[in-house]
Amino acid sequence: MRRVKLSATAGLLSALLTIVPAIFVAELTDKDALLLLSLATRMKPYVVFAAGSVAFTATSAIIVTVGYFLVSLVPIPWISMGGGVIMIAYGTWSFFKSNKEELAEAERRLTLQTSKGVWVAFLSAVSLLMVLDLAGDATEVLTVLFVARFQNTILVFAGAVAALIAATAVETTIGNRLSKVLSFRRIQIFSLFVFLTIGTAAILTALFHF
Repeated sequence: MRRVKLSATAGLLSALLTIVPAIFVAELTDKDALLLLSLATRMKPYVVFAAGSVAFTATSAIIVTVGYFLVSLVPIPWISMGGGVIMIAYGTWSFFKSNKEELAEAERRLTLQTSKGVWVAFLSAVSLLMVLDLAGDATEVLTVLFVARFQNTILVFAGAVAALIAATAVETTIGNRLSKVLSFRRIQIFSLFVFLTIGTAAILTALFHF
């Protein structure tokens, strides 16, 4: 019995060690990462961190729920195949389509909200980050793929939230320094690399299980 428990615990830790680093890296390449980096230099970092943490916790719950129902309706290899194709296609499209002006406009609107008080700025940041996150990015597709792979929604939710909050902490605490390294173009290049790598791995995994 003790060996079974140890084996189960080791399996959970192994899954978390897969989920957390992957989503952490993917978040650093997403479009909302650049927004968080910029906001951290214009608003109080703790407000930006709190907004990011709340927004990403909410969106993770939504995506994990979607993944749960998707797994119950669609065979897992097809989810992996579809997720891989979507990641490669979306990553390539995002690389050639610049969203810099769109993010700059969103940042300008949020900056204006700071004059109306901390709570208004906080709620505005939460709303915008949720919209950006749910509009489609690497972490969403990756979360669904992990739900299909591990078939444990609570585990994937916990891992995703931990990774996203950790990434948000990094982006908000050292926003000034990190924004100099992670320029818009560098994030685009890094994002394309992450999308192509994870997408290809998902497709190969699906083909292996067909």
